[in-house]
Amino acid sequence: MGPIGENEFFFLMQGLKWTVLLAIVGFIGGGIFGILIALLRTSKTKAARRITAGYIGVFQGTPLLMQLFVVYYGVALLGIEVNAWIAVAIAFTLHASAFLGEIWRGSIEAVPKGQTEAANALGLHYVSRMKDVILPQALKISMPATIGFLVQLIKGTSLAAIVGFIELTRAGQIISNQTYRPLLVFGIVGAIYFIICWPLSHAGSGLEKRMAKAAR
Repeated sequence: MGPIGENEFFFLMQGLKWTVLLAIVGFIGGGIFGILIALLRTSKTKAARRITAGYIGVFQGTPLLMQLFVVYYGVALLGIEVNAWIAVAIAFTLHASAFLGEIWRGSIEAVPKGQTEAANALGLHYVSRMKDVILPQALKISMPATIGFLVQLIKGTSLAAIVGFIELTRAGQIISNQTYRPLLVFGIVGAIYFIICWPLSHAGSGLEKRMAKAAR
């Protein structure tokens, strides 16, 4: 058994860096497209609702692992060469946009209809109504679920190793193969995930409890 020293720890930190960056890119990119999907899902246009419902159904109904494969190898079949980082960033953005879009769709519909009626009575057009009245309330309602999805997204980055992307879990696997100390290595990897994810989960639970109390 080989030792786990400074070089191995530094390699794990490099993997952690890419895990965090991938989660941030996927969450921000997914958020941008997700809000558009949520707006289309709640629009009065039947075609827009059906198309976005189908989009969400595809990504919610298929494994993230398969989505990574399709994006990585599908782009290559089109004759476009992309590195693993770009491929997984695209896949995670698409994946996150579907889930966040559905979360925020539910939050928009959870805003009391009286708010929309009041905005209409004031003569607010669609953009002002959504930006100033509906979305701020919907964002507050969606915060616990949004944070919960972010935690799942962070843990889901471990699947990116399947297309050759070296994030935290893959870095741990490489070190484990070199040192023959899998329990120690993956114990450290698991602890790092816990340090990142538990505070987020705790914050989400706290928000949910405060909102439940405020609603009473």
